[in-house]
Amino acid sequence: MLSDIEIAQRVKPKQITEVAKSAGIKNEELIPYGNHIAKVSPSLLSRLKSKPDGKLILVTSITPTKHGEGKTSTAIGLAQAFGRLKRKAFLCLREPSLGPMFGIKGGACGGGYSQVIPMEDINLHFTGDSYAVSGANNLLCAMLDSSIYFNNKLNIDINNILLRRTIDISDRTLRKIRFNIDKKVSYESGFDIIAASETMAILALSRNIADLQNRLSRMIVAFTKKKKPVTPKTLNAVGSMSALLVNAIMPNLVQTIEGNPAFVHCGPFANIAHGANSLMSILMGLKLADYVITESGFGADLGAEKFFNVVCRQGRLRPELAVIVVSRRAMRLHGLPNLKKHINIIRCFGIEPIVAINKFPNDPPKALKQIKACCQELGVESYISDAVARGGCGAIELAEGCMRQLKKGECGFKLLYNEELSIKGKIELISTRIYGGKGVNFSLQAKKDLKVIEDLGLNRLAVNIAKTQFSLSDNHLLKGRPEEWKLNIHQIRIFSGAGFIVPVCGDILLLPGLPKKPAACNITADNHGKIKGLF
Repeated sequence: MLSDIEIAQRVKPKQITEVAKSAGIKNEELIPYGNHIAKVSPSLLSRLKSKPDGKLILVTSITPTKHGEGKTSTAIGLAQAFGRLKRKAFLCLREPSLGPMFGIKGGACGGGYSQVIPMEDINLHFTGDSYAVSGANNLLCAMLDSSIYFNNKLNIDINNILLRRTIDISDRTLRKIRFNIDKKVSYESGFDIIAASETMAILALSRNIADLQNRLSRMIVAFTKKKKPVTPKTLNAVGSMSALLVNAIMPNLVQTIEGNPAFVHCGPFANIAHGANSLMSILMGLKLADYVITESGFGADLGAEKFFNVVCRQGRLRPELAVIVVSRRAMRLHGLPNLKKHINIIRCFGIEPIVAINKFPNDPPKALKQIKACCQELGVESYISDAVARGGCGAIELAEGCMRQLKKGECGFKLLYNEELSIKGKIELISTRIYGGKGVNFSLQAKKDLKVIEDLGLNRLAVNIAKTQFSLSDNHLLKGRPEEWKLNIHQIRIFSGAGFIVPVCGDILLLPGLPKKPAACNITADNHGKIKGLF
């Protein structure tokens, strides 16, 4: 089988105007970025506001291995299969981050014959959204430092600065830095990866420019010496930040290898941030299609829980089906109890899931049949997906299974908690009901952070727990379905503009480092500017 990039580069893509027309998007709503990529204006939502919404399908997975289990490929294959069945479907995915792409996990365009294209553009600079987010975030950092430099009229406490700078490359040396504002004033901070920043989360959750500006104004970036919050509004930075994000807020329209329309927009991580593509792209997709397929990051304990409790809560979305992707290698690592737990996680939200068994080239048919038999024992429908090798044809049975499940109309989607529950109560509920823990240990710093949240009147915010993706627990070494463990919270970050707080667990890193042999070593461009070695 050819490499992913070789397959993608052999496809002759449709003109983006043709893709848009087939999806119901007008030319005046397009801002082309070349022949095969375009931004879509928010005016589309105004034009289609009275149109009924399509059905929302979430693709998630069991606890993954370090290589990923094929959620993106499955989501793309499912969209292509709906197209082959003459159903109108729209695919909504996150933008890739250069961190994992040059590291170990790879890009975010799918694989084999289930990809979004042009994959080299999407995986690299794309439309510059990530740079716009980083620029807005780092401008805010500079304006904060400038306010301190010029006599510190706001009385900002340099020992209580929350805001950190951002970068999109994994670079462990930038995690902790001492910033010198002048010869006498300095403070310790560092960089986070762009996908972990509150600015990215705000962009992903904003409905329009006004909502974006309102969210930016609510960010808490520091405190004064009298414990009063300092915000972008305090620093008069909201206008300039939103000016940098005015194009980035518009969803990016591309296509699958089979010519199906797809939005690839925003890229918050799921082990740190909320792990979903933009709310605006989902809202557009629901107006344009009968079925919208979106994907959340990592397993159901991280991505799906956050999608339901954060994105659906804020966007007033009602997902009607969840597809749990499993692979033979993940089942061998984590076992049947792990799959059972992820099925129960989805059922906690009133949704009956189905399982997609993602077929890898060397998987023996007998092993895949055994997984199907396990699913039958657990009382859940399952389908083998061969979308990577066969594109939409390899996901026809999965698509038909989705349609049958949706016709049953059994979905009773519900949120896990209401806003009135305390932050501590929300954390404990997620730990016990979703992760299967026996309670929560709060460090002294986490207890102080809870007090600050309470004093600021932010108890109604949602909870977005940052923890390892490699275990249901906060310890990446605990595989399967761990028991008799407690969640350890060592600090809690406030993302008030995004509408949630971030309890940080275990040794989770907000800026990853490159592995011993990074994928960057294999990527190059030939004399004609053609990208090679990109998976």
